[in-house]
Amino acid sequence: MPEVQTTYREAIRTALGDALRADPRVVLLGEDIAAAGGSFKVTDGLVEEFGTRVMDTPISETGFIGASVGMALVGYRPIAELMFADFAGVAFDQIVNEAAKYLYLSAGQMSVPMVIRTVGGAGLGFASQHSQTTESWYLSVPGLKVVVPSNPQDAYGLLLSAVQDPNPVIYIEHKRLYAQRGPLDTDQGAVPLGKASTVRSGRDITVVATLAMVPEALKAAEKLARDGIEVEVVDLRCLMPLDLDTVIDSVTRTSRLLVVEEQTVSGGWGGHVVASVCERALEVLDLPPARMGTAPAPIPFSSRLEELAVPGADSILRQIKAMLGR
Repeated sequence: MPEVQTTYREAIRTALGDALRADPRVVLLGEDIAAAGGSFKVTDGLVEEFGTRVMDTPISETGFIGASVGMALVGYRPIAELMFADFAGVAFDQIVNEAAKYLYLSAGQMSVPMVIRTVGGAGLGFASQHSQTTESWYLSVPGLKVVVPSNPQDAYGLLLSAVQDPNPVIYIEHKRLYAQRGPLDTDQGAVPLGKASTVRSGRDITVVATLAMVPEALKAAEKLARDGIEVEVVDLRCLMPLDLDTVIDSVTRTSRLLVVEEQTVSGGWGGHVVASVCERALEVLDLPPARMGTAPAPIPFSSRLEELAVPGADSILRQIKAMLGR
């Protein structure tokens, strides 16, 4: 199919449809994903084409995530949708003690080829229990892969790779990105897991981001370019496996590093990136790396407070200028 302009939401739906057509073992399950098309209409229309392979479940994350583990163990490739990333805590035993560990506990004899799709992020006034990205919840759990796409092409290609992977993958979407438009060329196929993308080149500072923080970093970079400041933006795309080589290659060129994550910096993936760069490439840094994240508080319902709590283009711009002494 030639390249088209589409939305992040539509790219994910296209990937789901293509995965269902390509492999009869693929099934979708989750709350309100069939007739209602999902809370954010990502699965809209799929039940009409694929029938019972698109299954509504009871409101029981523990139940349908556990069922997905069982289905994966007997040969299916389930894609389970958690309505909000915040709800994963209800099914954490199934995710971190069952799905993530079967390969190890069975000495490699049993794999769990399942995908957990979920949506996180602030910016739409969903308040404290429906606005977390939860990116770092899984990073201390060997056996899981964590995917965080920021644009339609990656959303499509990374989801295909997640479905094809023989082990469990957490695929985190961002609700503020669903309407974002961008190019999609389905002929490019799957995007390998664990390979970051340099989405803007620059010489003065490297900004590393994921999900909705990528377009915010790009907006800041565009504004800074008018002042002669060239920002390189690296989209990690996956947090596990993590492509540190691309980050270090970039920092080697720019000598400066800023990481931006939509969660608190305490316990966040940004600390791991900074520590790894310092361990492997401290000598190339001209100044200490910096981290940006959300305020150390629950995400507020108020749109004004929410805007203040989450990094955006303007706050990223100010941080970069401060780092460069401009």
